[in-house]
Amino acid sequence: MRRLLAFVLAVAVGMLAAPVPAQAAGTPPQIYGAWHCSDDACIWGTVRTVAEFDSKNHWLIDRGDGRPSVNLVVLSFVEPLKLLHQTTDTATLNGVPRGMTPEIVNYFTSRGVRVMLSIGGITYTDEWDAALAENGTLLGQRAAAVATQLGVGIEIDYEQNSNPNLSQLQNFITAYRAVHPYNAAGTDPTARLTIDTAAGDRWLIDINRKATADWLRTDTPVLDYANAMVPARQPSTSSAIANWQEHLDGKPTYSPPVLPLAPAKFTGGLYVAEGSKVRPECTNFAGSLQNSTGSWLTAAAPNGAGTTAGLLGYMFWAAEKPSTRGVTTQPPNTCEGGMGAGATFYAIPIPMPALRQS
Repeated sequence: MRRLLAFVLAVAVGMLAAPVPAQAAGTPPQIYGAWHCSDDACIWGTVRTVAEFDSKNHWLIDRGDGRPSVNLVVLSFVEPLKLLHQTTDTATLNGVPRGMTPEIVNYFTSRGVRVMLSIGGITYTDEWDAALAENGTLLGQRAAAVATQLGVGIEIDYEQNSNPNLSQLQNFITAYRAVHPYNAAGTDPTARLTIDTAAGDRWLIDINRKATADWLRTDTPVLDYANAMVPARQPSTSSAIANWQEHLDGKPTYSPPVLPLAPAKFTGGLYVAEGSKVRPECTNFAGSLQNSTGSWLTAAAPNGAGTTAGLLGYMFWAAEKPSTRGVTTQPPNTCEGGMGAGATFYAIPIPMPALRQS
């Protein structure tokens, strides 16, 4: 009996002394970027001088100490049907908005800020459908040519929630990658090809399912990463985290299921200004969602995909004037105190480093 008690005691002591598995270490954000809508509600329809552009956007390249507030700017939006047809009109030159000039690209890249062009947006969903139906391969080739011309990456923002044309979207991606192959080192800006998904897994389901299963895998990556876009309105801390957790978990009960997405394969989106309100995300980092969600975002653990903890970072909607009504991030509503302070707090690397691959 004594031997039995001694054995039980020894086992119990051993269990108490056994090391506790360490939690996944937090990973600082690698991406801290802004979608940019120019001064005409995302049309980019006029050529702007660098001096005039700087007067309204200087905070993006200077958080107050000479360092940029972001390491990525996504110029939004290119209209896909005009790009396919290489349209020239009052707002467009050979399919590209006239305001998306080499000078504006250089305004950012000369400060170490990566630049991409976003094709689509919710306004151009029908145009995406029409362009893909006409020739997804040629659209991908045209996008690749613009990337080469301007030295930028491309973002796919195809917001078709009902029966998206996935076969032609695959053709678009295949054609683009034939010109600009996947570049894990991130050394070729034209090779950066990303896609936008919904804030969580319950909208744009077909696109999200396809992207997660075939394009955002860590073993055979095709796209660099996805952006979990902003929801209909600025979320609370808990609802933002719940949305992003859906991507990590997937939807195993859906038919067919949506697979889990690796934390290293997506960013979380937040509003920087919304409607008539300037958000703390712009002006007050201490009261912002990029502050209150930060401990979760940097430590979010894989749940079926990927091996490293932490999302890639944050994207903010949107710089300057995203709508014809409401506030802008033009002076006096500049964002050094929100996004700029956040860039300092998280020690955002500028220029953007090679992104985690798993």
